[in-house]
Amino acid sequence: MFCLSIILLSVFFIGCIHEVQDSKEVKGSSSETWLDQTSILPDWEDGEYHEYYGTMEMLNDFNEKYPDLVYIHSIGESVLGRDIWCIRITNEKNNEEKFSCLIDGCIHGCEWEAGEACLYLAEYLLINFDNNKTITNILNTTEVYIIPLVNPDGRQKDNRFNENGIDLNRNFDIDFGRIRGGSMALGKLFNRIKISYLEFPRLNRWIPNFPPYLTNSGRRPFSESETQAIRDFSQTLNKNDFSFYVTCHTAGHCILGPWGAFKPPYEITQHEINIMSSVEEWVNQNTEYTEYRSGEGIVYKGEELYASGLSSDWFYKEYHILSYTFEILSEDYEMWMGQGKHDSLVHWMKTTLPVFMYLLVNIENLHDWETPDIQPPLPEDVPPAPIR
Repeated sequence: MFCLSIILLSVFFIGCIHEVQDSKEVKGSSSETWLDQTSILPDWEDGEYHEYYGTMEMLNDFNEKYPDLVYIHSIGESVLGRDIWCIRITNEKNNEEKFSCLIDGCIHGCEWEAGEACLYLAEYLLINFDNNKTITNILNTTEVYIIPLVNPDGRQKDNRFNENGIDLNRNFDIDFGRIRGGSMALGKLFNRIKISYLEFPRLNRWIPNFPPYLTNSGRRPFSESETQAIRDFSQTLNKNDFSFYVTCHTAGHCILGPWGAFKPPYEITQHEINIMSSVEEWVNQNTEYTEYRSGEGIVYKGEELYASGLSSDWFYKEYHILSYTFEILSEDYEMWMGQGKHDSLVHWMKTTLPVFMYLLVNIENLHDWETPDIQPPLPEDVPPAPIR
C-alpha cells in the first residue's frame, strides 16, 4: 500500500511539472505576446519607383498575398482610359462597424513620391497585421482606402497635368477658377487646344499678390473624369463613418489644412481650429515637416502661394472632416514640370509614416473632432534624421 502511494504521488508530481512546462510554452507563444512585436518596414530600395503598370502589379500582388485584408477596384478612368485603382485595407473577417479614411497621391503626375507614399503605407500595414498590436487594431476597426495614382496619364508622361492639360487639384468645386488662387477657368480652347499654364514672372511687382503663374483649372468644376471619379467615390465613403482625408503631394515640405486660398465660405469654429492646430503642431514637433495654419499660403521658394479648387478644401467643405494636403520632400526637389530629381526614396518614405500612423491611431478622436492625443509606436529609425 505504501509503495502504491509513492507511485501515485510520483505520477501526479511529474504530471504537474509537465503541466507547468506546457503552460510556459503556451504563454511564450501567446497571440498577445506575439502582437507586441515591433513593426517592420517594407523592404524597398532607393530608385524602386512604380509607374502605372508597376503600381498595378504591386496592388495585384497585395491582393494575392493578403486576400482577407485587401480589396482592389477601379473607381473610374482617366482621359486616356486608364483605370484609377483604389485599394481598401481592413480585416475583412471583422464585420463590426468601422471608421474609414481616404489617402490619395499623384494627382499631379510628376510628383512621383506622392504615389509611392501611398504604396509604402499600404505595404507597411499589410506586412505588420497579426504581428504588431497597433496595426492589427487599426485594421480591425478601420477601412483604409488608398488611391496611389489619381492622375495615371500624367504619371506615365511625368506631367503635372492630365491629358486635357488640366491641373486636377484646381478642378474641385471650392473657390473655383480664381486668379488670385493661381487658376484660370479655361479648359481646352475650341475643345482642341491645350494651354496648361501661363507664367507672369514680373507682373506681381506691379500688382500685389498676383501669382507668378496660372494653371488651367478646367472650364467648370469636376469637368475632368479623374476628379469626377474621386467625387463619386467619396460619396460612398460618407455613409461609413468617414473620418479624415489626406492628399499627398511634393515638394513643399509641409502639411497644410483648409483653406488653401481665401476666407472660408462659412465660419470654422474655434474648436475645429484647435483640433487642426493640434495635428499641425504634432507634425511640426515629431517630424521634419512644417505646419501651416488654416488660411495661410505656402511660402515656396520665397513666394507666398495660394491655390483655389483644392481637393482638401473641398473634402472639408463637403463632408466636414479633417482634411490635409501633405507636401512630401523639400524645396530642393522642384517638380513643376517633371524637372525634379527623384532620389533618397526610402528616406522620404520613412518620413511619411509618422504622419499617417498618427492620424490612423487617432481616427476615432478625429471622427468626433476630439483632441488626437494617442502617440503612435513607430519602428526604429522612423522618422529618420533629416537629409543635410
